[in-house]
Amino acid sequence: MSARIHGPGRVGIWAADFDNLSAAEVRKAAAAVEDLGFGTLWFPETTGREAMAQAAFLLAATRRITVASGMTDIYARDPVTAAAAQRTLEEAAPGRFLLGLWESHPSLAQDIRGHRYGPPPAAMRTYLDALDSAPFGPPGTAASPNRVLAALGPDMLALAAERALGATVLGMPVEYTRAARGILGEDGLLVVTQLCVLGHDHADTAEPARTAAAAALPNRRDLLRGLGHENPDALGSRLVDALVVHGGAENIADRVHEHFDAGADHVSLHLVRTGSDSPSERQWERLAVHLID
Repeated sequence: MSARIHGPGRVGIWAADFDNLSAAEVRKAAAAVEDLGFGTLWFPETTGREAMAQAAFLLAATRRITVASGMTDIYARDPVTAAAAQRTLEEAAPGRFLLGLWESHPSLAQDIRGHRYGPPPAAMRTYLDALDSAPFGPPGTAASPNRVLAALGPDMLALAAERALGATVLGMPVEYTRAARGILGEDGLLVVTQLCVLGHDHADTAEPARTAAAAALPNRRDLLRGLGHENPDALGSRLVDALVVHGGAENIADRVHEHFDAGADHVSLHLVRTGSDSPSERQWERLAVHLID
């Protein structure tokens, strides 16, 4: 049988830039995230490293931390292969791997991977059905419960409440954390990924924060209108601040606690690249001082 995950802890790191680093740099960075005391190391899957191989690499580079493939593309591998890979990773590192499934994006699924992109909730439900009935995996293993769904809209959140441990919500305001908790119910695991720009102060980080908010906007317009942001394309300062917390480490820590108060179980910090530099271990250390007991 599959072992339940040990738990993601309260705060994690979303390693969005690992695909831009060498293997040696990734190994060093993963060890640093663990040594600083963060509970989970999250990473996406787009056009870089393959998610299951990346997870195996990160599990081998660390000792205790939970490794979570936060956006494993359901069009990147068939569900039988995904189930066998998940069971293999759980056998190798019991309680340390969390599978986060993502319904992908039309351009990735169709133009790059050559699949027909289907309606997200229906496609995800079909994938989960096949995942649960997959016949392959190490001897003595069964369908694993250790999964969350990457979810923005209410339909995917409801599916996560029904068919997974819970959901991950990336790049939304605190008000949406309250709404997501209401859909997931009391028992669902609610993971929030917070976009962050760490700098000296709020004014110093305003421009990169606005750039990050603009990049996040296309998939979130309708949801943001539902939260009272009537003209999201104007990208006023109130909306930018709601989507991207920026300034000193204290600002980011305050936002993390706001998400906890709104119902989040775990917050992963997505430090946004500024200029040509990736987020550094020194930035993670500055955040750990304020967030890790």
